[in-house]
Amino acid sequence: MSGGFAALHRVDDPLVLPNVWDLASARFLVEAGFVALGTTSLGVAAVNGLPDGAAVTGAATVSLIRRLAALPVHLTADIETGSVAAAVAVAEAGAVGVNLEDAMGPAPEHAALIRSVKREVPGLFVNARTDTHWQRPGDLTEAVDRVRRYADAGADGVFVPGLAEPADIAAVVAAVDVPVNILYLPARHTVTTLAELGVRRISTGSLLFRAALAAVVDTATAVREGRAVRPDLPSYAQVNVGPGERAAGDVP
Repeated sequence: MSGGFAALHRVDDPLVLPNVWDLASARFLVEAGFVALGTTSLGVAAVNGLPDGAAVTGAATVSLIRRLAALPVHLTADIETGSVAAAVAVAEAGAVGVNLEDAMGPAPEHAALIRSVKREVPGLFVNARTDTHWQRPGDLTEAVDRVRRYADAGADGVFVPGLAEPADIAAVVAAVDVPVNILYLPARHTVTTLAELGVRRISTGSLLFRAALAAVVDTATAVREGRAVRPDLPSYAQVNVGPGERAAGDVP
């Protein structure tokens, strides 16, 4: 299945990869026609009362991948800075890919981790993330150097979240032969413009999870304030369907 996943990273027709945090969000996205899903480390951390970026969501991520594996969809897991053991664990749970971030640690160490993961699980799609532009002023020269190192180490794709300027994105695309992944920024990107720049994978990151939280608060305050609630919500019966289960009656 990993080979099929790699083939989804196409020039002119990039893979739009929603990132999920539970089975319900994943199931509705599969029903909407998405053929591949990633996990969001922030979403997984938040729903488990854990901090993101602290390397404490490994067990929760493996558990989530195991639950999602019943769905007819390619799965890739965000294992943060990760390890060989973490990559093996999510692969055994059903993932065909992993996201490995460098957290701006030494690039040679991250490249060595990529090599080790590819030796241990050669069929796993390793998306090597560099944080040169994530919540910090970006350095394009550093980004290009790092993605080249990671591609040379065997990464199947490279990821530069926070990269926004078209010229910078084009420079990263030109620097490597592997697919480039960009984090979708609502105020800066469209799928069309990113495709024109040569991007072959577009992730939503924590966007969907944060949008869901905003919708929860908006709906609750609408009830409190007497405003209209959007009428096109999923029904009880649509939500109350698990793998192998029959739909329940559409009553609360």
